[in-house]
Amino acid sequence: MVAPRIVISGLGFVTSIGNDRASVSASLRELRSGIGSYDFFPGTDLPVKVAGTIKGFDTSALQWAGWTWPDGYGIKQEILRGMAPHGLYALCAVEQLIADGRLTTDELASDETGLFCGSAGSPRLMRSYLNQIHDSQGLRVPPMGIVSAIAGTLNFNLAAHLGVRGAVAGFSSACASTTQALGYAFDEIRLGRLRRVLVVGGEDLNTDAIFPFQGMRALSRNPDPARASRPFDRDRDGFVGTGGSVALLLEDAEAARARGATIYADMLGWGQSADGQSIAGSDPEGRGLVRAMRRALAASSVAPAEINYVNAHATSTPAGDASEAQALRAVFTEVGAHPQVSSTKALTGHGLSLSGVMETGFCAVSIAEGFIPGAANLENPDPACIGLNLPRTTLPVAPRTVLKNSSGFGGCNVCVVLRRCDK
Repeated sequence: MVAPRIVISGLGFVTSIGNDRASVSASLRELRSGIGSYDFFPGTDLPVKVAGTIKGFDTSALQWAGWTWPDGYGIKQEILRGMAPHGLYALCAVEQLIADGRLTTDELASDETGLFCGSAGSPRLMRSYLNQIHDSQGLRVPPMGIVSAIAGTLNFNLAAHLGVRGAVAGFSSACASTTQALGYAFDEIRLGRLRRVLVVGGEDLNTDAIFPFQGMRALSRNPDPARASRPFDRDRDGFVGTGGSVALLLEDAEAARARGATIYADMLGWGQSADGQSIAGSDPEGRGLVRAMRRALAASSVAPAEINYVNAHATSTPAGDASEAQALRAVFTEVGAHPQVSSTKALTGHGLSLSGVMETGFCAVSIAEGFIPGAANLENPDPACIGLNLPRTTLPVAPRTVLKNSSGFGGCNVCVVLRRCDK
């Protein structure tokens, strides 16, 4: 049996840098930031003052009935009863994907179609529901509290709404969640168990979802939205949080071609590893990420010198970026390979479990449209980055082969390899 060729054949975006593919592409080309001022606790003067804001949506109301979203989506309010705010973002992203990938209702409900999701759930909704239970001494238990607030909320709701029958799964590996979902989706298609998988990531954008990271001193205290997120820069001081949703269709190339879908890129393979040493911090020498990158390259039959662009995980934290820089130097620089490297989190902020599928989507757009996003906000590269190519501006060059890195709590490292579609 010949293994199928696996491609990205549909995309949908609700992000801080745009709510559709065209606006996302323009933002990446122009290095246009989606980060803005954000008041986590109105009336206070806290040191964290910025976030990657989602435009055109208002999910500030605690109840779904008060949420608003841009015109043009076919969302019925009753669908939102069991959803968190990021569920609304995901519905919009998936609706874009279905149109972009030319998927029919029958194909969505096919036994050959799966849905793999990643999100951290909704801390804000969970807090509200638990408060109701405790304040009423157990007399008031919201019936949709569990399915709208826990970490599986995206897979529960989207699978039921879309009528998915092939397979449904949720991934909870912190900031590596949706990259891991992509990897396992790739394997399911390669093994012939499924023909296509919708991979969807989503995160709330609110105080409860982002501000707890301040307890770890992980959030940037820079109040300037244009300079707060600065991966690989010597003066970085933490990440900027964001939310939203991205949906990506991974599919057997024959099925995509038969439907006339746009093929953005081939996915060649993936690799993963674990650091095995810290709850939250990366291995200072990047050894776990080195193993994941090498495994991804080997699984894809790609040599380091063939990689033209690396979309780094780099979140703008001092320790995390330095660890990844060391890993990149070990895999590439030390063997004479010099791919371009940037982290698009400089523009978007860090989407946590959403970040992997979001940035893989960015890579697919870059491959298909012929450019490499620059390393935005990079003024003084960290000495740990010596030997790395960190372009300050977007390059009008079509990358042929791309590596996407992700890392999460517990030392989870996941990498995927993409290639331009030549035919």
